[in-house]
Amino acid sequence: MSRKKILFICGSLNQTSMMHQISQYLKEYDCFFTPYYSDGMINYLVGKGYGKFSILNGPFRWNTEKYLEINNLQVDYRGLKNNYDLVITCADLIIQKNIRNKKIILVQEGMTDPETIMFHLVKYFKLPRWLASTSTMGISNLYNIFCVASEGYKNFFIKKGADENKIIVTGIPNFDNVKEFLNNDFPHKNFVLVCTSDARETFKYENRKKFIQKCVRIADDKQLIFKLHPNENFERATKEINHSAPNAIVYSSGNTNHMIANCDVLITKYSSVAFVGLALNKEVHSAFDLSELRKLLPIQNNGSSAERIASIGKDFLTEKEINLDELKEKYSCS
Repeated sequence: MSRKKILFICGSLNQTSMMHQISQYLKEYDCFFTPYYSDGMINYLVGKGYGKFSILNGPFRWNTEKYLEINNLQVDYRGLKNNYDLVITCADLIIQKNIRNKKIILVQEGMTDPETIMFHLVKYFKLPRWLASTSTMGISNLYNIFCVASEGYKNFFIKKGADENKIIVTGIPNFDNVKEFLNNDFPHKNFVLVCTSDARETFKYENRKKFIQKCVRIADDKQLIFKLHPNENFERATKEINHSAPNAIVYSSGNTNHMIANCDVLITKYSSVAFVGLALNKEVHSAFDLSELRKLLPIQNNGSSAERIASIGKDFLTEKEINLDELKEKYSCS
């Protein structure tokens, strides 16, 4: 008898590593991976070279493909080779046509974008969810289970429009055991770390000069270190930092979590790295309200989220009927 097959739909490196971790607990099944993909006109435009700021194309997709190759993972681009028994995906901004009749587990990546006017237009006029980016995470309801980071996030997604009955608080890989980042070999300590964003690359407004000047004021006489977002223009960003903060150190690569573990102060805007800083009791500066972020803080369950999510997947593959209430009682961390 052939083994059942699972398709993991990846995205950014963070999302891809989450999918990989979950698959480690599903080795009795045939696991295949694909970079994030789309249908119709969006797929046509991606094929023409557009969308390089998104997980569909450009650095995000290239880094994912490199990760899959380095880790020797089975790739089935767009999930076309096999008939899958289960799909585990990192986003529901697009629910691809070839998975709509499959069992789907959606896994939260981290923070979502702020709700702008576009979020409300998308929600109330039923426009394509991708128009409002990750602010629409979870509201498709075109999945069987949505695994989220905390009870706070469960309530957060319900308010957005996600189906409460489908949400399970499992914790999420990469954010559920931050104390492990304290064991590292990053050479600097007791500095102010700035994690920049790719706002400009994704056509959002950012006054980078003003932001850098604010970082300099916060740092005062402490060493200032900038960790650039992997999707931003490194040459432009470095030049701007050198001009406004000439004594700062700039990294375009490296383990961000290790940098956070060693810093005294973390400055960011809309990044999920704020959760790592808060969980490690760092002084955090964010564009989000910190009291709200503390309510949303991912559960710290000693890194068991991936196994917990995988166990939900096993139930979907082995049980003839799934009782969602029993599933939540069995696997919820809350």
